[in-house]
Amino acid sequence: MTDDRDYTDAVPFPTRIELEPIGVIRSPFVQRHGTPRQPGMVSAQESGESDGSVELFAHRIAPEALRDLDSFSHCWVLSWFHLNGPRRKPLVRPPRGGPKRGVFATRAPHRPVPIGLSAVQILSVDGLHIFLRGLDLLDGTPVLDLKPYIPDYDSIPSASRGWLTDG
Repeated sequence: MTDDRDYTDAVPFPTRIELEPIGVIRSPFVQRHGTPRQPGMVSAQESGESDGSVELFAHRIAPEALRDLDSFSHCWVLSWFHLNGPRRKPLVRPPRGGPKRGVFATRAPHRPVPIGLSAVQILSVDGLHIFLRGLDLLDGTPVLDLKPYIPDYDSIPSASRGWLTDG
């Protein structure tokens, strides 16, 4: 039996979305300068410099929610760039230099909705703490969600590098 109901009009389109953090990043990085620009930067990973953790809030998350997460080698951390002010420029200059690019063609943290996405290595899970390697987030960054990284679905080897191919 199939469900042919149309749900598109069942709920109005949201004009505002409220998010409540599920946890916080604990990282060695306390200022923007010196924080890796991308998760998993090789030099930071090799030195262990980018090791840190996610502390989940017990009032929001039950420990059972982490069951089997440690069976994955990596996970996605969705975060909120809470220290970025209201600057919302449509063009930004990438750290590599060169011409300004559209903000959506970059990974600049100053975005219309400041959501971060980091693929990080899971070192271990202990209670409501997930110990990670490859962080590119400041200490105290709010965590919105965690999702397992699944190479079969999350890696697209034939993907284009866009304007990065130029330089």
